Parts: sequence; C-alpha cells; structure tokens
Amino acid sequence: MNPRRSPLPKDVGSLPPLPAEFDERLSAGFDALAIDLPPDARSKLVDHVRLLLAWNESINLTAIRDPVAAATAHVVGSLSAVPLLRREGVRAFLDLGSGGGFPGIPLAVALPADRAVLVESIGKKARFLETAVRATGLAGIVEVRAQRAEELAATGGGRRGWPAVVARAVASLPDLVELAFPLLAIRGILVAWKRLPIDDELEAGRRALEAQAGSVPEIHPVTIDGLESHVLVTARKLRASPSRSGPSQRRPRDTTRR
Repeated sequence: MNPRRSPLPKDVGSLPPLPAEFDERLSAGFDALAIDLPPDARSKLVDHVRLLLAWNESINLTAIRDPVAAATAHVVGSLSAVPLLRREGVRAFLDLGSGGGFPGIPLAVALPADRAVLVESIGKKARFLETAVRATGLAGIVEVRAQRAEELAATGGGRRGWPAVVARAVASLPDLVELAFPLLAIRGILVAWKRLPIDDELEAGRRALEAQAGSVPEIHPVTIDGLESHVLVTARKLRASPSRSGPSQRRPRDTTRR
C-alpha cells in the first residue's frame, strides 16, 4: 500500500529558508536591472519560490529544482521586463501560460501592478498559482484564470483591452501573436521572452504581426550574467485585430525551459 502523500503547503510559514546564494543572485540581478524593491516586495518574490520548490517535489511545475538557478532563470529573468514595462507606464497586464507564475507574479510585485491576470489551462498549475497568490498577499491584485488563451480571447473574457500581454515559454512568436493580439488594447504591447537564435521565428512573427495589425517587432537583449542568450521581443498593436471565428485547436509551445 502506498503511503499517503502529505498535503501540499498553502503558506510559507513551515517551509525552509532559501540559501544565502539565492539572495545574492537576486541582488546581482536587481543591480544589473537598476531595480530597487522594498523589503516586503522582495519577501514576496522569495516566498513565491519557496512555495514553488515545495510543490515541485510532488507536482512538476518547473524543470529547475535548484533555488540558486531559479533565482536567475525564473525571478531575475522575469524581472528583465520591468524597466521596459515601467517606461511604458504599464500597471495592468495579462500573463499567458503562466505555469509556475513566471513572469506574472514577479512582475506584479515589482512594477507594482494594479491588476494582473495569470492565464493557465493546466489544472494543477492553476491550483498552485491560486495558492501562491494568496500566500504572497497578492489576492485582490492578481487573478488566476484556469482556461486556454484561445478561449479567453474567443469568449470576450479578455477583450477589455489590456495595455500589455506577457508570455514566457508559451508558443512560437507567430502563434503567440495570434493568441495575444485579440487581448491587447490598441497601442498595447506584447512582451515575449525568447532565446537566441530566433531569426526564422522572427521572420514568421513579422508576417503574423502584419496580419494582426501589429508593429515591426523589436529585440531587447537581456544583459544579465547567466541569461546572455535571452531576449525580449516586443510588438505593439496598431489597429483593431481581425475578428476570430473561434478558439484555435492548436496548443503551441516553444522550447524555452521553464
């Protein structure tokens, strides 16, 4: 008879602290990005990762299990968009395929956001996100939607017109444009986390953007130790996107490691 599995934690009070190297990586990332966060905001980022690693022992939320690696790849990588989004004046955004909460939760904490929606169709991941939002004190600011992006766009659930849609490890750029642009407000911005080389994907993305009334994509290098091959790809919605007849049957993914 299999032993009964312990309940997954719902708060961080009983969880072990992260190693000192985790905080050192965070500090180095903050310095590289010229981000200064108050102690309570930093604590939220730490508690999110503590909970993620605890759940990851039972449920596969991320391929990265080392907390120090998670500091760079997950937290600092997510925060790499903060300077850009702050320049845009973004205080509300939609995170497509949020997975373990990246980039959505770190962005909500660091901007700081007035409203954020984390869209995640996989039930176990959505349950983790709901737990993490409560445990980090973000309830009331961050909402979790357990549905596919295609459904959200097709049913009008996201058609309020978001100033920004963000996505990390969700889809190829052309598929991501198709998913995100119906959810963006005119002049809203799509931010996609990508890895080099992306020449072929970028060319296909340009064609998709032209079809969806989008701007020419821009590439923003991520100049952080350990993330040298990472870039942010941005594009702006210039006019109303073509209407869609219904949700796509595809569930495209890219190969970026979560």
